[in-house]
Amino acid sequence: MNVVQVNQPVAMTSTQVTVIRGNTWSSGICDCCEDCSVCCCAFWCCPCFQCQTVSGFGECLCLPLIDLLCIACTGYLTGVYTCACVPISMAMRTGIRQRYKIQGSIWDDWCKLCWCYCCSWCQVAREIKKRKQPFSIVTAQTTTIQTPQTTTIQMT
Repeated sequence: MNVVQVNQPVAMTSTQVTVIRGNTWSSGICDCCEDCSVCCCAFWCCPCFQCQTVSGFGECLCLPLIDLLCIACTGYLTGVYTCACVPISMAMRTGIRQRYKIQGSIWDDWCKLCWCYCCSWCQVAREIKKRKQPFSIVTAQTTTIQTPQTTTIQMT
């Protein structure tokens, strides 16, 4: 007696879909540990970090130097060195929000820059970095064919 087993195929196809959030920041203002290289660079050499971030956004490398000039002039005239007058930082943060359709306001941007200047720049840099990562969207489909999995044929 011969026994033959026939296995019927079950067809399954699946793919992975990647979606990027659209209307919120990808990280919080204090999420420095999410990308330590960004925060270390900002902490140790903020002007270089700012120039690199602006360049990554597609703007002139030297733009952040205008902010430094504004802070220095305001400090020289008033005796108080503050980040209250930072036009390039405001323009960058607002530009990021508009380009990526992130919710927020100019008031919110200004407050974050006044009280969390370095952290605000880090958040902007992380956002640019995340949004530049390549992604692809592929359709997903699963098909199952139900058939007997094993058929036994006895031959005599």
